[in-house]
Amino acid sequence: MNQNIDKQIKLKAQNIKLLVLDVDGVLTDGTLVYGPDGEQVKHFNVKDGVGIKLLQAFDVAVAIISAKDSQPLARRIEHLSIKHAYTGCKDKLLALTELTSKLSIDFDEVAYCGDDVIDLKVMQKVGLSLAPADAYSMVQEYADVVTLAKGGKGVAREVADLILGSRMDLKQAYIKAMLPEFEERKILKDKS
Repeated sequence: MNQNIDKQIKLKAQNIKLLVLDVDGVLTDGTLVYGPDGEQVKHFNVKDGVGIKLLQAFDVAVAIISAKDSQPLARRIEHLSIKHAYTGCKDKLLALTELTSKLSIDFDEVAYCGDDVIDLKVMQKVGLSLAPADAYSMVQEYADVVTLAKGGKGVAREVADLILGSRMDLKQAYIKAMLPEFEERKILKDKS
């Protein structure tokens, strides 16, 4: 991500209370691997996990809203202690509306990262919209920020750095990630 983020984007990022992530094409490279029992494999980037955990450590909620559902995704959600997960979701805007109501936050306090046209309705409603470097071109046109990273290659980490960096020196934020208890941090899971 460009280190010279303009002031308007920085102000939007400072206001964020909830980051919502699509999965395929954002947290993964979009590759789907199927076996005889359905989807078997998803490739997640460990760097994204650190960013997601840091956001939660600094009281920025993180949610997953994905059109697909799979066992590998369920494991990743649990491993990262993501409390709000809408998987197999056909109407992402409806899911986000339910979640913002539950959390008592406004759409302008939400950042959303998506990569394809199914994400556009949500991206047009939120305070900060983001897309990976390899997102569909129309999605990039609607995004406030296009990351340098491609899907599955650290997009969520870049987004986390943008949000946290708008509020504090990133070196200070990363001190928490160096503590032994950082990896032990568990948030009670509350699947919405």
